[in-house]
Order: sequence, then structure tokens, then C-alpha cells
Amino acid sequence: MKLFSILCANRPDELAEQLQEALRNTGFFLHKRDSVAIKLTGTAGRRAVEVDGILPQFRLSDDLDALCSEAAGALAEIMMRHEEEALLASIIRRDFQYEQEEDIGGIMKYCRAMLDGTAAGGDAERALCARSRRKSKLSGEIADYLREHTLLNWEGFVRFRLRTLTEELRDVAEFAVDEFVMDRQYQEFITLLQYFVYIQEAKVPFVHLIHKGGSEFMLLDERMKPIDTDDAESTVTVEMLEKDMNFEDMIVSTLITVSPGQIYIHTREPELQVIKTIGQIFENRVELCEYCRLCHNLDRTHAAEYNKG
Repeated sequence: MKLFSILCANRPDELAEQLQEALRNTGFFLHKRDSVAIKLTGTAGRRAVEVDGILPQFRLSDDLDALCSEAAGALAEIMMRHEEEALLASIIRRDFQYEQEEDIGGIMKYCRAMLDGTAAGGDAERALCARSRRKSKLSGEIADYLREHTLLNWEGFVRFRLRTLTEELRDVAEFAVDEFVMDRQYQEFITLLQYFVYIQEAKVPFVHLIHKGGSEFMLLDERMKPIDTDDAESTVTVEMLEKDMNFEDMIVSTLITVSPGQIYIHTREPELQVIKTIGQIFENRVELCEYCRLCHNLDRTHAAEYNKG
């Protein structure tokens, strides 16, 4: 008795083979092998997976609902694995009017990072939960379809019936596009500053940029004297630099104004975003200090202030 078949036209033959294997590993099939037959049919480029009930062991009224649920879970997993990236790329082209493959590829990197939880500020556990939710919704849509139809055309189902999944992926693409645009603007701004630094002549031989911790920095000249800036204490914060890319009255604009031939950065947090930004802008003028006498003296000063306090 034919229950349903899944047509995989215009898809790699390996997809049909994976579907067959996935269906054979469902709990229903493993527990009722004598009730269901799963086989590959068709020719290359037009393979299909057929699922038949074996009478009298298979009882339509008792077994069909469970079989459809199990099969839908297996199909949903493979459909997401094979189709999510293609759907995302299609959404980026259609809904956000990106045509250059380089741009689409750049946006897709953000999409992948969001989907697996490795994006900046991402949460792998939350990403896994979101994926499970998408799979559960998709599985429900597939199960409902299989209960009403004996043929599931893979390509047609992906194109016309994945509304819930497509809506969620559109949200991912929209966020990824925003991140892509912001990053491009950031890189363009960095390039402009690099050029400005390149054409400037050095005004002082070198400066020491001392990271006092958190978002506080102190700038010293070659004689170890604080450099006179608008800030009376020669200390500037970088919170706006990290959030809004506003370099006005910030440490970067101060460094550009001072135009040192070399910048020695004393920090225990070389991965801090502002440190990376300074390195990008001033390139080979920057040298990170691993732990010099100045750092040692600074630690001793902090310890003395702490003990007083």
C-alpha cells in the first residue's frame, strides 16, 4: 500500500539517498520494520523516495499519524541542512536587492554566524534553541502535508510552502544586512583615516598610550609627560568609539592630531576593540608592549592607591 513518496527532482541524487537513510533511522521504522518499506526509485536527477505500508502489519488508522510525524522530523532536518542557505541567498537578492556575489557572500557570513550563535554577542545555546524551534515548526508543516497528500515534491514544497521558515530567515537576513552595511561603513571610515595618517608627517617621535583599565587611557609624550588634550587629566573614554564610531574628542582623534612616528601601547587587554582600531589606522606605527618597566611601575602605583583606599 503506497503511503507517500518524496520527489527530489532538480536536486543532487545524494539528497534522495540521505532522505532514505534518515527515514530508515526514524523510531517508527526501527520499531516496525516489518510494517513499512522504504525504497529509492527514479533515474539520475529525478530520484524519489517511496514509503509503502506492508499489509496486514501496517494499520492505516493506528500507524499513519505516527509515521508522518517521525518522517516529517527527518525531512525537516535534511531540508534545513540543504535549503536554508539557498533560501537566505534568495531572500538577500529578492528582498534587499543585492546582486553582487561578493556582497551576498559577505552578508551570508553574518547569517551563518547568527544561525550558529558565533556572531558578536551571540549565544550558541540560544541559536540552538532557535534552530530547534524552526525545525519543530517545519516538521509540523511537513507532517500535516503528508497526512493529506501522497506526493511531496521537494522543490515545490520549498518554493511555495515554507512560509514560517522563510519569515524567520528573512529576520536573520535583515539583521545580517544591517551588520554588513555597518561593517562596510566602518571599514570605509578606517580606510579614510589610514590615508589621512599616511599623508601626515610625524610631529613627535613617539608617544606612550597607557591603558589604565576599563575605558580609561592616558597619553604620554617621549619625556613621559602627559600630552595636553582638551581633557584636563589627559584621560579619555572609548565607550562611544565602540558603540557609535564617533571619533570626535576621542583617543583616536587625539592620536591623529598628535601624529606620532611611533605609538607604544601599554595594555593588558590587546583584544579590546579600540586597541584593534588604533592598530588598523596607524598600522606599522603601533607596537604593543608585553610588559615593560613602565607597566611595572604603573601596576605598583595602582597597588599603592588601592592599599590607601
